[in-house]
Amino acid sequence: MKVTGIETHICHAYRTNWVFVKVLTDVDGLHGVGEATLEYKEHTVAQACKELERILIGKDPHRIEEFWHTAYRDAYWRGGPVLMSAMSAIEMALWDIKGKDLGVPVYQLLGGKVRDAIPCYANGWFAPAKTPDEFAEKAKQAVNQGFKALKWDPFGSAYLQIERKQLNEAIACVGAVYDAVKDRADIIIEGHGRFDIPTAVRIGQALGDFDILWFEEPIPPQNLEGLAEVKRRVNVPISAGERLYNRWDFRTLFELKAADFVQPDVSHAGGIMELKKIAAMAEAYHIPICPHNPSGPVANAATLQLAACTPNFYLLETMSSDVPWRAEISTEEIRFEHGEMLISDKPGLGIDIHVEEMKKYPFEPKELRHYQGTLTDIRPADAKSYFKQ
Repeated sequence: MKVTGIETHICHAYRTNWVFVKVLTDVDGLHGVGEATLEYKEHTVAQACKELERILIGKDPHRIEEFWHTAYRDAYWRGGPVLMSAMSAIEMALWDIKGKDLGVPVYQLLGGKVRDAIPCYANGWFAPAKTPDEFAEKAKQAVNQGFKALKWDPFGSAYLQIERKQLNEAIACVGAVYDAVKDRADIIIEGHGRFDIPTAVRIGQALGDFDILWFEEPIPPQNLEGLAEVKRRVNVPISAGERLYNRWDFRTLFELKAADFVQPDVSHAGGIMELKKIAAMAEAYHIPICPHNPSGPVANAATLQLAACTPNFYLLETMSSDVPWRAEISTEEIRFEHGEMLISDKPGLGIDIHVEEMKKYPFEPKELRHYQGTLTDIRPADAKSYFKQ
């Protein structure tokens, strides 16, 4: 079997554009799918995927480690979100091919199951709430769906510092959600890498009153030493990792004892095997892995395969709803029961994409909302659940 080509497909998804990859082979009907969704750099990462086609054409798709190391080595300018996202998508597509060719799900190739389902926490549940009361009502609805925890960023448009009034409003929102769901679900506070060290410490100390599960990315991701300082100075757990792009980045985080939970993204940190390696490193430090997972159906499918075979996989990030056409553009079948997402036993990643359907939803440019005060506009008015009950 040989690789014959790579296709890239971009599909509008309201807050972003999904970027999918198909790796084609010379075996009739056998191809693999991956996802490289990289917000605000969709065409750039798609082109990076096409550039990697040169080293794959004519090669055996089963030689996944060889592809990964060759692509990483020969890029010369190693790491970073564009290269690693392109490599991630192609790597997961190669695992999809291998699983389909052998007739087994990917998790069987990585050691076999340790669980049949994974507990989920919700993102996007709050749209389009603006006031603490509205957040509290949305929180009750999400917990009634079964989610084990709820995550959101209550900090408006703040950057580096936060004004007293804005901080008070954020804490009031946290308190309203905490009171609405305590004893039923955990709460997770997202920082989106917004704050400088003293501001992050100030906020972390204020959050200590609410028994939060973690405070995510309190400072910009480039300063792991600073993150470790924040962790030492607050009494709430800290999480990070969605903007670290390989095991070497995570090695530094572990050595600095900078986080209590780590959140690599299968579409950005090198793919399925790279996350498996990062998870093994985390396990040696007794740290849970909770992958960043707000993207499309293929990334979710790949992350579920990791959840199946990774002992220290703790919680799966899950968008509580999505664009109505999510069901049209792939064969995704998500079962969500008792707050847990069931893991597919289908060969490969257990999913395929419908390229012709994607053409109905062409690329639309999107801008970062984090500093515009529009974070709760994360879902369209017609968003719907994509779970099969």
